[in-house]
Amino acid sequence: MAENGLKMKLNLPLEVPDLETQRNKISECLGKPLKKGDTWYLIDSQWFKQWKKFVGYDNSDVGSAKEDTVHPGPIDNSAIFKEDGSGELKDHLMDEMEYVLLPEEGWNLLDSWYTMAPGQEPIARKVVECGMFTKHCRVEVYLLNLKLCENSNLDCCISYKFSKDDTVGYIEKVMKRLFDIPEEKETRMWIRSNTNTYEYLSNKDITIENSIICQGQVLVIEKQNNDGTWPRQLKRTTRSYGSVSGINFHSYDYNSGVMGRVQPGLCGLSNLGNTCFMNSALQCMSNTPPLTDYFLKGKYWDELNVNNPLGMKGEIAKSYGELMKTIWSGQFTYIIPRCFKLAVGKFAPQFSGYQQQDCQELMAFLLDGLHEDLNRVKNKPYIEMKDADGRPDEVVAKEAWENYLKRNNSIIVDIFHGLLKSTLVCPVCSKVSVTFDPSCYLSLPLPVRKERQMEIFLVKLDVNERILQMKVTVPKMGCVQDLCEAVSKLADIQADRLVVTNVYNHRFQKIFQGDEGLSNILEQEKIFVYEVAFARNGDSNYIILPLCMRDKRLKTGMNNYAVTLFGHPLLVSVPKYDCSYELLYNTILRHMFRYVHQPSSGDRWWIENNRKGFNGEVEMAIEDNSDNDQLRYRLENIDDSDTEGTRPPSLFTIVHVNPYANVEVDKLKNDGKPLKLLDSMYLAINWHPMAKEKFYDEKQANEYVVHESVNTRFSQKHQVIQLSECLRLFMTTEKLGAKDPWYCPKCKKHQQATKKFDLWSLPQVLIIHLKRFSYNRYWRDKIDTLVDFPIRGLDMTHYAIDPDHGPATYDLIAVANHFGGMGGGHYTAYAKNKETQQWHYFDDSSVSSASEENVVSKAAYVLFYLKKSEAETSSSRKGRTLITSQNGQSLSNEEDYSMDIH
Repeated sequence: MAENGLKMKLNLPLEVPDLETQRNKISECLGKPLKKGDTWYLIDSQWFKQWKKFVGYDNSDVGSAKEDTVHPGPIDNSAIFKEDGSGELKDHLMDEMEYVLLPEEGWNLLDSWYTMAPGQEPIARKVVECGMFTKHCRVEVYLLNLKLCENSNLDCCISYKFSKDDTVGYIEKVMKRLFDIPEEKETRMWIRSNTNTYEYLSNKDITIENSIICQGQVLVIEKQNNDGTWPRQLKRTTRSYGSVSGINFHSYDYNSGVMGRVQPGLCGLSNLGNTCFMNSALQCMSNTPPLTDYFLKGKYWDELNVNNPLGMKGEIAKSYGELMKTIWSGQFTYIIPRCFKLAVGKFAPQFSGYQQQDCQELMAFLLDGLHEDLNRVKNKPYIEMKDADGRPDEVVAKEAWENYLKRNNSIIVDIFHGLLKSTLVCPVCSKVSVTFDPSCYLSLPLPVRKERQMEIFLVKLDVNERILQMKVTVPKMGCVQDLCEAVSKLADIQADRLVVTNVYNHRFQKIFQGDEGLSNILEQEKIFVYEVAFARNGDSNYIILPLCMRDKRLKTGMNNYAVTLFGHPLLVSVPKYDCSYELLYNTILRHMFRYVHQPSSGDRWWIENNRKGFNGEVEMAIEDNSDNDQLRYRLENIDDSDTEGTRPPSLFTIVHVNPYANVEVDKLKNDGKPLKLLDSMYLAINWHPMAKEKFYDEKQANEYVVHESVNTRFSQKHQVIQLSECLRLFMTTEKLGAKDPWYCPKCKKHQQATKKFDLWSLPQVLIIHLKRFSYNRYWRDKIDTLVDFPIRGLDMTHYAIDPDHGPATYDLIAVANHFGGMGGGHYTAYAKNKETQQWHYFDDSSVSSASEENVVSKAAYVLFYLKKSEAETSSSRKGRTLITSQNGQSLSNEEDYSMDIH
């Protein structure tokens, strides 16, 4: 160990230990806790997954004993970088799914054993501490990119990346260095907004994490005049916006928003950098009348519970109250909610940065935070939970609600909390457990088909056809054969002549068998499907050979070669027992006919002067009339009896390599004898550098055609789900998963019980969360199917099983929308103004009028319904209240309510 440590310090390669030792050392490193200031490294999850297979990490089965677990090769992180060459990480990368984190000592070991891929640098990130009261360490994957400029030259900005742990004072030092300002020179720092307003940064000791600085912001450094004055004067607005935990942030030059008389409530919220999820949630809550009236009347000041250990010291409630007063003041067309964002980030580290988050998760946190900050119960008593033990539901439900109110009593409980009945039944002893639990919102599953869409690249056998990018719909729990069948239908190719592969770093990472599960294929993996010359289980006299292309160059001043993979790999079909080198060569060349050109007679000088570049491995000859048409004819009519002088000139050599193509096992001999070809054989073609440069058309090779399926949704295009279907599915009895069993008090062991939810009592404001997102360790999915929900007259009376519940009819007041896919996209909101009763569309700082028929869309994600009073319900039932739905139907009278809901 001491010897290895010395080698690491001297940057010398370590001896690669056996696989078990590798497995144990990295496992030990992965168990290390996060510590502020430590350095961790990002590694592409696909590479790490291959390494784990190779060393038998998950099952202690050494990779060399398994056919599909090959050497992972150099550490390659190219898949997690943007393809524009900017060197920036892709947006919204997900931990474990797209990258893994490894502490410095673990990274050093992997790097010493496998090295980095050519041209790549390690991705090192610091561990930072987030939050002021709730401390939390995390690896800062994304650094903050700021634009820096001098006050004297605002048009010249320099982009610079900072850690969220850096202070305003550190940024000032960096800016002094960048703009050649003497250290002793007095300077001031300003934030410049996109509306050309300025905010003075007075606290030099505050970190970016705890400040109001966000992604992409312009920071201005101002030098003091020689007479002690400053070019930019402080002009405080009529409003100082916000105080959080004793840190005051003053707004200048109307930075709290753009002033202008507007209808109260129609105030936009500026996007601080991927904060549209927060803006959408806030607009929905702002347009919830009973909650907003409570804050506008200032009642929250009398109910602040600053000593609640489960609360946020009253800061969330105060910050939210100030925000509501500003939104409903009628003085601003939009405001910049920095202080509220800062307050949330202090108590919920997951929201402290500026990455896209989930709108519903923010709502859940905010409702819980407001509840605890405004909890009227100052000292919560201990209450022992009692089993229903066969008692009537009415008795158990009343007892549960009363016990809950003894510990939880707030405006949030008054408005949003209902009661759910949960029934668990043991499959062994039939023990029935009934509990009643408060609920702040309903998360409803969507009854859609269990399918997923997979993007693939189809390589057809016709050499004139470009690669075809397609999307196919397959069963989520299906197998590779299902994928072949789906491609077959769209491309009109026999399914048994399709081979599914995973292409990574210009080579085959895996060639799948037909019975392998699709759930093991990650969403971000590049799946290539190849059409081959014969059925996979057909003629045993033929063999399918995987091969990749290599650029092999002699290192300057050295006796060894640098090998780089490039292009798309190929699958070629040749006779298994009677295939010569020449036949194999021409078969490969025929596959590349579209983008590889034959040398012409004018290239005789090039060929003769580069014979040595092939190391004597290839004999080359030239024919004067060798244009592409003649080359194609000759390749298709190849005859082993051709003489040396009439063969097409060789452009590359063929070698037997290991599956990763980084080690040459053997050179194939061009002696006219049949080659010994094996089913497990991987081949590579070594291009001479100048041959590749002159005759390989990289642009043509990488071109592909986009199939119409890429922009068309097949599985969900015409499907419409009624909200009533989601409600029924929510209340359907289901069996608990094997990994989530229930402890049966009678059996004294965990059992896979059945579970059923029922609605016992419903709140004044009903929040319905449509569960559009789902993911596991292999794939992510968003369901974009249209859910048709009523805008008026949602009758939930039939769902509440409390016999004394009474009418429960709701009207829609707000909708949070999500556009786009997993890990990204954009959030907006529709909301009905409580004063004008008109619908409006909120898109960050923009607010516009909206028509009612646009509110129901496939982007709807969270629905807010306000319960009608009994007088309103009675009046609407006597009249002809219409329920409008997306499909254009108008339903009237009480009988029609049940038609729409049930």
